[in-house]
Amino acid sequence: MAEQNKDRLHIRLHVYDEEIEVVVKREEEEFFRSAAKLITERYNAYAQAYKGRKSDHVIALMTLVDIAMVYQKERAHNDTAPYDNVLARLTAEIEGALGEKK
Repeated sequence: MAEQNKDRLHIRLHVYDEEIEVVVKREEEEFFRSAAKLITERYNAYAQAYKGRKSDHVIALMTLVDIAMVYQKERAHNDTAPYDNVLARLTAEIEGALGEKK
């Protein structure tokens, strides 16, 4: 149990106008801090543009959609399935051609 606690950190994140306490894996601390900073920056940009015209809830949702969009683009960019399929077909063709020569 004590060893498990060494792997975890209790940290406070400042996200927009809130302090959030979370327990994170030690190796993920910097990712959480970067995520909190990104959320704050994006929320501030939307709040500056829409404060008074949109509710805080809508601004938060716009922020979430913005960040999720970036994530989805990056995820699609890193999708290796099409390449894996092409490589599997090419490997099968090469193995088939080599098998015919024997």
